[in-house]
Order: sequence, then C-alpha cells, then structure tokens
Amino acid sequence: MNVLVLGSGGREFTLAWKIAQSIHCSQLYVAPGNAGTDLFAENAELSVNDFAAIGDFVINNDIELVVVGPEDPLVKGIRDFFLADDQLKTVAFIGPGKDGAQLEGSKDFSKAFMERYDIPTAKAKTFTEDTVEEGLTYLENCNFPIVLKADGLAAGKGVIIAETLENAKESFRSMLVDGQFGEASKKVLIEEFLEGVELSVFVLTDGEDFVILPEAKDYKRIGEGDTGPNTGGMGAVSPVKFATPEFMEKVKSRVIEPTIKGLKSEGIDYRGFIFIGLMNVAGEPYVIEYNVRMGDPETQVVIPRIKNDFIELLVKAADGKLKGYTLETSPRFAATVVMVSGGYPGSYEKNKSIQGLADVTNGLVVHAGTKQEDYEVLTNGGRVLAVTGSGDTLEEALKMSYNNVSCIKWEDMYYRKDIGKDILRLQLD
Repeated sequence: MNVLVLGSGGREFTLAWKIAQSIHCSQLYVAPGNAGTDLFAENAELSVNDFAAIGDFVINNDIELVVVGPEDPLVKGIRDFFLADDQLKTVAFIGPGKDGAQLEGSKDFSKAFMERYDIPTAKAKTFTEDTVEEGLTYLENCNFPIVLKADGLAAGKGVIIAETLENAKESFRSMLVDGQFGEASKKVLIEEFLEGVELSVFVLTDGEDFVILPEAKDYKRIGEGDTGPNTGGMGAVSPVKFATPEFMEKVKSRVIEPTIKGLKSEGIDYRGFIFIGLMNVAGEPYVIEYNVRMGDPETQVVIPRIKNDFIELLVKAADGKLKGYTLETSPRFAATVVMVSGGYPGSYEKNKSIQGLADVTNGLVVHAGTKQEDYEVLTNGGRVLAVTGSGDTLEEALKMSYNNVSCIKWEDMYYRKDIGKDILRLQLD
C-alpha cells in the first residue's frame, strides 16, 4: 500500500515511523516532512494546504491511504476536497471533514457541542469585539484565576490563564481589540478555571465505533515547574498513574460515547483521531478542549506503545470497520523530552547545526523542526527534536530520554529538566 502522511513536525514523524513498520507499507511519502522523515520515507515538497497539488500527487503516485497530521488543512476542508473528486473519494482518508473539524477550529462551537450533549466541561461565555464592555463587566464577577481562550486556531498558544482581574482585562482587550492572535481571537471565551491534573485521551473513530489509544500527560509551559507562557508542548509521558480503570470508564461513558453519538446525531461522518484534553478534578473528568488530530508531543509516547499493525488499524477506521477491533498496548512506559530553539515560544533563530545525533544508540529521536542541507542537519523551527525513551518504569523511560538528550547539542538550545517529575511524586503519595 502506498501511503501519504501530511505534515512536517514530530507528530508526523512518529506517525510515519510507525506506518513504515507495517507489513502493508509499500511506499511511504511525507509531505513536506523533515530531515528525520527522510530516513524511512520519501519527502514530497507539498504544502499541507495546497489541496490541488496534494490531489495530483495522490493520483500520480497511486496513494491508497492519506493520514493528515496537522489541524489546519482539516479545518480548511481537505477531506471535503477529496470527497468532491471522483478520483480521490475512494482513497482511504484519516481526518474529519470541515464540519467535524469545527471541534478544534472553533472553541465556541465545541463548547456549545459539549453543552448540547451533557459532556462535563467548565462553564464559559463567548464575547466578540462588539461585546467587549460586556465581557469586561463579566470578568468583574468571575472567580480567579480565569481562563481566556481564542476561539480559532492559534498554534497551541491561544490560551491565557489570568491570575488577577487586572491581568484578565488586559489580556481580554489584547486578544479581542488588539488582535493578539489574529483571526483566531475574533471571538474569545471566558472560561472558569478547573483545579486538577491534566490528561490527554486519544480516540480513533470510524464514525460509529472507536478504539481508545494509550493516554498521556503533556507539559505545555516553557518553564520548569509549569511556569511561563504556553508552548506547543515541552514533553509527555505515558501511561499516567491517575488514569485508573475506574477513571477511564468515566471518561468512556461520560465523554467519549456522548461525543461519538453527538457527532453522528448532527450528521457528521467523522473518521479520524479525536484528542480529548481532560482535567481530572477530584477523580471526575472534565473536557478542556477537543483537537481533531493526534497531539504533539503526546504522539511521541502514545504511538510507540501500540502493538497493532498501524496501517491495518488506520484502514479499518477509514473504511468504517472498527467494530470488534481489539487494540493491543504495551505495558511499558514512554517519556519524551522536547528540545527547542532558544527564545521559543517567542522569536528564535534557525539554521543552527545539530551535533550528536549519531551518538544516540537507543530510544527514538523524533525530528520536528529540522532540515538537511549538504549532509548537515539544521534547526528549522521552535520545537526541533523530541527524544523518547522507554522502560519498565517511568524512571527508566525518563532516564533513557534524558541520557539521549545529553548527547545532542546546538547553539542556544533549551529543554525542561522536570518532565514527569510530578507523576513520580504522585507515585510516592
């Protein structure tokens, strides 16, 4: 089977890495890919939002399965483009149409969806530039801290936690009036702050049935101790101690099943991944957000724990045949540490030479923001690499990951040294 994975980050590297191991994989392309995907796939110079060029590539290279990594082309309707073309509509496709992608593309839509189907979530209210004054008054009656969310896509950075009324009003104005996140913050949600521990749960659905993938916990803040601004993610671990069978049963019955039924009842034929960002509040699950694709860097610890042939799993989801499917998961732990360019998530420099990649002899070095020029691997983004380790315990997995991180160097690199430490403390309690 010829397969095309769309995207260029660590998530797409990991998906392609797993697909390449399938006995059904004949030829694998990643578009546009990075310096790492080039090791086991053929990179294709395609923009993820150039639907016409992607369609031509699929036809010309006899692609039978397309897996969309990032959210942007899904929100813009790439699945709809395929379904509208007689030559493309029969291609197995992982990713929802524009209607289903609203779960991530509009936080206002997803919040209303959760309320319609009694899915537990934090209380929130949406405001626009026309209702700024009303929003400022609303903030005066809120408890703090409070959460401000840009309605649209903001590359994982459109969420601000305001500790005081003054900070909240300043951020609210910045988002709505000053356009801090551009079109994404044309609407802003003011949402109650939930006190608890975050958890990422991943589902693959064919529109009727679903499988629950391994859960993970990621680390979004740039600074150790979860301080500083949000990033796309600085590390992740899987499994997570507090995701007990009892808690996951609540997630299944109160969140996942109502979500799938809700999509179906709204006439949305959703075939692909659903990433459910949860907060464990005193043992009860509350949905923080939906994403319509796998998470990054959670993919780097979730996918390595799946034992099944990955192409078989994806094709069953695309073809509507997940009913009765059994997912096999490794009991081993996985931990990933993200290495970023200095200055990220703000401004940073690219084209720094990366040294020491050949010195990593175990674990998995996941390329994210990299490129290759004249046989040299260079930085090409904010999040550059994710280094995944595994072990029978979380301590072993973290040790492998950090040992491998210590082998790799480039000018002005940064990584958090406390990934997983909070989970280790929970295990001691």
